[in-house]
Amino acid sequence: MTRLVIDTNVVLDLWLFQDSRCQVLRQALQAGAVQLAGTPALREELRQVLNRPTLQPWLLRAGRTAAEVLTDWDATAGLCLPPPAAPVRCRDPDDQKFIDLAVAHRWALVSRDRAVLALRRRLLGLGVWVGPVWPGVSLAAD
Repeated sequence: MTRLVIDTNVVLDLWLFQDSRCQVLRQALQAGAVQLAGTPALREELRQVLNRPTLQPWLLRAGRTAAEVLTDWDATAGLCLPPPAAPVRCRDPDDQKFIDLAVAHRWALVSRDRAVLALRRRLLGLGVWVGPVWPGVSLAAD
């Protein structure tokens, strides 16, 4: 089974905004072909973001609650122990936890964050594919 690390914005695109760029990933998750990787820190960030006042209108329009989005994440994310710090440092400290997890296990990282994407070449050298959209191929198996 392919394991992926996805950042919080991709989680929102997947289960709140219904972004069409996530269609392949959504189908793979529903089919059980992909499992998301997470840590308690990743889950906590998602919980905090979902409770921001700026997202409440989006949740209302989508007919969803923060708890439902968290439940979707919980159902598809296998929790891992917090990883050691990766040798590649992100200029945005909030994104480092995603990089650390991906590097520790050499799992693909899906992010549209510019600070993360700027590290693509360096992360690829560590065995971690990084991109804004999961292409739907087996990138990293565990």
